[in-house]
Amino acid sequence: MTDLDTAHAAMMAAPDDDTLRLRFYERLADTELFLLLSGEPDGDKISPEIFDISDGRFALVFDREERLSEFVGRIVPFAGMAGRNLVSMITGQGIGLGLNLQVAPSEMLIPSDAVDWLAETLSHAPEQAEARITEVNAPGGLPEAVLTGLDRKLATAAGLARFAYLAAAVYDDNSRGHVLAFVDAVPGSEDALATAASEALTFSGIEAGSIDVMFLRAVDPLSAHLAKVGLRFDLPEPEVPAAPSAPGMDPNKPPRLI
Repeated sequence: MTDLDTAHAAMMAAPDDDTLRLRFYERLADTELFLLLSGEPDGDKISPEIFDISDGRFALVFDREERLSEFVGRIVPFAGMAGRNLVSMITGQGIGLGLNLQVAPSEMLIPSDAVDWLAETLSHAPEQAEARITEVNAPGGLPEAVLTGLDRKLATAAGLARFAYLAAAVYDDNSRGHVLAFVDAVPGSEDALATAASEALTFSGIEAGSIDVMFLRAVDPLSAHLAKVGLRFDLPEPEVPAAPSAPGMDPNKPPRLI
């Protein structure tokens, strides 16, 4: 069972639970998917194999290379990329996704309108604002879904920071909220980490609320105080990446559709 299998099973077991459905789509966005192509890539351009059926037009994706191979039974061209990159490429084109068809318990047809919704949801960038924190305390009042969502989302941010602290914050205008402080973030990773925090809220099913994000060094005095009052999230150590084996495997060089 893969993480996507588990999320799919939970969603199907409780079809009226919006939170579980959101969790499945979050997992789909974060999972590396392998897209069946109609031909060999032309440089960085790819062309998905599209299947027209009565339910619509679908590209085929699998969350394991072995599952793709099992489905087609022969050597075929494919591209690997995060689900979020894939949906952003095909959104608005009336193309759905055939996920793990005939090879896994998570097999399903994801219609084009669900693809468009996911792409739109993922496109919402965090808002930037300036505010001065005057006090930080132990976090309180946040739903359990938010805490588990943060833990789940930050597990996908391996190597981008050492750890993060969640704390209640008071600002210089006397407003109150919560702040997630990343410690020793890798330079250039700030946008990705802020987006991860924002998506944790979005996919937790909480309709309102926000968490501010800040970045500290371990030597900053505030880091020492947060270590006493904040809730700590440890980010995983980065894995040594394998050499890209197909178009789309290098996140810095995503393929383009043709």
